[in-house]
Amino acid sequence: MSNPSLNWRHASIGTLILAVAAAALLLEPISQPLAYHDFVDQRTLLGLINALNRLSNLPFLLVGLLGLHHCWRKSDLDARYAWQLFFFGVAMVAFGSDYYHAAPDNRTLVWDRLPMTIAFMGLFIALLSEQFGRVFERYCLFPALIMGVFSVAYWHYSGDLRPYLLVQFTPLLVIPFIVLLFPPRNSHRSYLLYALLFYLAAKLCEFFDGAIYQLSGHLFSGHTLKHLLAAGAVMMILRMVQCRQ
Repeated sequence: MSNPSLNWRHASIGTLILAVAAAALLLEPISQPLAYHDFVDQRTLLGLINALNRLSNLPFLLVGLLGLHHCWRKSDLDARYAWQLFFFGVAMVAFGSDYYHAAPDNRTLVWDRLPMTIAFMGLFIALLSEQFGRVFERYCLFPALIMGVFSVAYWHYSGDLRPYLLVQFTPLLVIPFIVLLFPPRNSHRSYLLYALLFYLAAKLCEFFDGAIYQLSGHLFSGHTLKHLLAAGAVMMILRMVQCRQ
């Protein structure tokens, strides 16, 4: 893909990113509520504590490895390194989240969030590189990765979640703007919107963890369903990447 000339669409995306970053700086520091770790489903299965919240991470490993395999086969894939970083981060979420759910607290949560920031930054740079050109990936992928890792480290040592929330939600805000402002480069970009819907549903399930546990007759919790829906979001993105010529 040749580098596109910059226009008002690119300026709009840049303005959005700067506005979100400025808004985050204006907020008061945000701390991690300790109640976050009180998941309703704490059942043990075959000796595995918090079993369903841990086993539901396996789809992340599967879809992450499938994505990496596709990227390795498609050497001409646009933003290939950014997509590799995204799928690598997704695969590592399976291990980080399992470690966290074995003993949920702020200390173990670091290893859950670290691979997530790697995935978010890979997705962010991949999507922007397809609009701004390959040079964007070349110069921005590594700084974005450092920014993602820093956001988790900053939260861990300061207790302030703002940088981490910025890293997590900025790519989600950019997705609708890319779909609305930029002409599609292929006929499969609708998968990107499907992914966004899956992820928003996952966040809702996370919020209603206990209510879903009650409504399901204690079959599964909202947090377990969150993992499955988030992995489904990644699957939608993988389908989009696979369908590209």
